[in-house]
Amino acid sequence: MKKVLMTKQEVKTLSYCTGLIIILSLWIILRTEGLSDINLLMSGSLILFGYVATVFDINKKIIPNMLVLIMFGVWILLTVPLLFVDFTTGTRIMTESLYGFLIGGGLFLLVYFISSKGLGGGDVKFMAISGLYLGFSGTISSILYGTILAALTGLFLIMIKKIKRKDSIPLAPFLFIGILITFFTS
Repeated sequence: MKKVLMTKQEVKTLSYCTGLIIILSLWIILRTEGLSDINLLMSGSLILFGYVATVFDINKKIIPNMLVLIMFGVWILLTVPLLFVDFTTGTRIMTESLYGFLIGGGLFLLVYFISSKGLGGGDVKFMAISGLYLGFSGTISSILYGTILAALTGLFLIMIKKIKRKDSIPLAPFLFIGILITFFTS
């Protein structure tokens, strides 16, 4: 018999709570003074994509490739026109994004291979593309917050005997929370 970590009602409740967090996050970001239009669009897009990744990871234990491709496409649509409007700003944002992509994707790819694929491939792709939106420092802090929260949650679930050491938990929700913390602390 398959062990269920959460009931359908718990998943629904978590989805609704996460949706509320998204709506509040978008509201706060849109009300924040001093952010450029491009930063607002990129932040809002990443929050929405992070929510979708979270719901998929909780419900199906997968982050769809199509979501990652859409994330990449939206990033291109948001950043490439900057090169024609303000080349200096566009180049700076694209360079920072490339560093975020390399650190997010690189670190997670390294963990993916070291852990004998204990980390999901969707998590690697999601964090790489999220790095495009976050830049270098945002990617580092999101990974740090997200993985610490995931580790503490995993330890807690092991202590209360909800899971065993070899069981897995979805990582996207914790990465999403790490992204939100990064947005609100920067």
